[in-house]
Amino acid sequence: MASTNDLKNGMVLKLEGGQLWSVVEFQHVKPGKGPAFVRTKLKNVLSGKVVDKTFNAGVKVETATVDKRGMQFSYMDGDYFVFMDMDTYDQLHVDRKSVGDAANFLIEGFEAVVAQHEGEVLYVELPAAVELTVQETEPGVQGDRSTGGTKPATLETGHQIQVPLFITTGEKIKVDTRTSDYLGRVSS
Repeated sequence: MASTNDLKNGMVLKLEGGQLWSVVEFQHVKPGKGPAFVRTKLKNVLSGKVVDKTFNAGVKVETATVDKRGMQFSYMDGDYFVFMDMDTYDQLHVDRKSVGDAANFLIEGFEAVVAQHEGEVLYVELPAAVELTVQETEPGVQGDRSTGGTKPATLETGHQIQVPLFITTGEKIKVDTRTSDYLGRVSS
């Protein structure tokens, strides 16, 4: 339990029927009249939905302990992604739903943060950008500018993104894991 006066960004609260909400931002408000209150922006840990919620100042809220660990993606086992704890070498099987969009960017050896609450995997978090190899892309035609100078490319994970016309098959590129945007070439 914590008081609404102790809220911090990133803190995870357990509200309404045991749902987990992460504090995105908060603001203590002391109006001229009436009691003080805390205005928050909360993000649902599982669905990603963001809501605004107001609490009276000093009210007790239940906090949840979320264990975030750096783990290395090892391999696929059917529909499960197998991660290895780098400290204990324990293996953790994570289903595709919990991995979410991170599945588009995972290759063997990549490190990710696996967040768990009471033994249940909540989500897998990747760095903001990863380096991946372009597995297949059409050669860019110099005169073709009707598409804004981009073309589709399939990454080594099988995920397809838009890249500039000058990118060729086999090139290593940097990709934003949140938006799937091309960020640049990786110089070897």
